[in-house]
Amino acid sequence: MDIPSHSTPRLTLRGFQLDDIDDLDKIVSDPDVIRYFPLSKPWPREVTKKWVEKHWSHWEQHNFGWWALVYRETDNLLGWCGLGVLDETGEVEVLYLLKKSHWDMGLATEAAQYSIDYAFQKLNLDSVIGLTHPDNIASQKVLQKVGLTFTNEAQYFGMDLYKFLIEKQTYQTLISLKNQL
Repeated sequence: MDIPSHSTPRLTLRGFQLDDIDDLDKIVSDPDVIRYFPLSKPWPREVTKKWVEKHWSHWEQHNFGWWALVYRETDNLLGWCGLGVLDETGEVEVLYLLKKSHWDMGLATEAAQYSIDYAFQKLNLDSVIGLTHPDNIASQKVLQKVGLTFTNEAQYFGMDLYKFLIEKQTYQTLISLKNQL
């Protein structure tokens, strides 16, 4: 599967490669980075490898997925962003994860915004959700900055999470307002 690459002002979004596994493993081994994940302990390397393989199969199955997130200034892997189909519900979720050294720089928002734009402009999806742990205030702010609104608390992955949503109509209204400024 040839995964398309894209650029934002500070990021390159590309398919994961086998060479990324060691760098990604370091990122998901940081307890602060994954503390709100269902598997909130550092991942064994084999789990990281399987996660990358799942990324490839998701792209093959859905013709979209999540990208490796690379900081253009240094060409270093920072994490991931993109869109994933939830097996349990069929909903499409916006996903992002950054290594701690690059938090609070607006990069998660930049990546999430690109993913939302891709969802509605390229894929013509009807809606996208975002899921966060109730204590993950930073992630909730990212979702709100890119136009998602809180809908309810719901069970996903065996956890109580906050669910956010943006629908195509809302997205189009937000884009129209931005263009008027």
